Amino acid sequence: MSTGAPVITVKPSKGWISLNLLELWEYRELLYFLTWRNIKVRYKQTVLGAAWAIIQPFFTMVVFSLFFGKLAKVPSDGIPYPIFAYAALVPWMFFANGLNQSSDSLVGSADLIKKVYFPRLIVPISSVISGVIDFVLAFIVLLGMMLFYEIYPTVNSIWLPLLLLLAFVTALGVGLWLSALNVQFRDVRYTLPFLTQFWLFATPIAYPSSLLPEPWRILYGVNPMVGVVEGFRWALLGTDTAPGPIIIVSTLVALLLLVSGVFFFRRMEKTFADVI
Repeated sequence: MSTGAPVITVKPSKGWISLNLLELWEYRELLYFLTWRNIKVRYKQTVLGAAWAIIQPFFTMVVFSLFFGKLAKVPSDGIPYPIFAYAALVPWMFFANGLNQSSDSLVGSADLIKKVYFPRLIVPISSVISGVIDFVLAFIVLLGMMLFYEIYPTVNSIWLPLLLLLAFVTALGVGLWLSALNVQFRDVRYTLPFLTQFWLFATPIAYPSSLLPEPWRILYGVNPMVGVVEGFRWALLGTDTAPGPIIIVSTLVALLLLVSGVFFFRRMEKTFADVI
């Protein structure tokens, strides 16, 4: 007897396939539950719990302040060096953690992927979104530091959500590439720490981008996190280096990473259940 329920036939695709992003909306509840699962797993059986979201950027800031601020006398655009570094580390940690979590997300969800059909894009997306909680906690500390140094947010702070979105797009775009590659080549996880460390020092966190002359500064925006970091400092701390051209370049590159990452991910998706 027919129940009238829709019948969905799942079969492997051939060649390049459509993105079918509407399917993500249909599985939005699964996205919510996977995101919440990632948050709980991250702090399960930990001594300090969510405090790690503050400890990581704070002690990194202390090290940078000691070696770059005190010993190397690196300029900080007229801002006290500790808050100069911490304002950059807050969005950077969101990006770095999102990149690490999303890159290993498919392998970590192997049992789910092999047993149940759902849009695989949900797995890396939920990994990056789950880092928002850490960002909020670290950002609250940043606001406290600003009050301590008597620095108050400028009206440009309205751009902060878009700058955070730029960091999200960058982390997800690169994470899609690496997560799909990690299914095929498990040594991706070993190259990731080197990539993250290299990217850290290629981003103006311990130093300002104003050290570069103007033409090269715009080209520096090819690294999308340059636009994010300089944007955060400009919006919150009122630095004189308005990063308009840099953010334009960073946004274009981040969108290119995301679009190409989604297409590559969807291309490789049909092999995940067999290889993983």
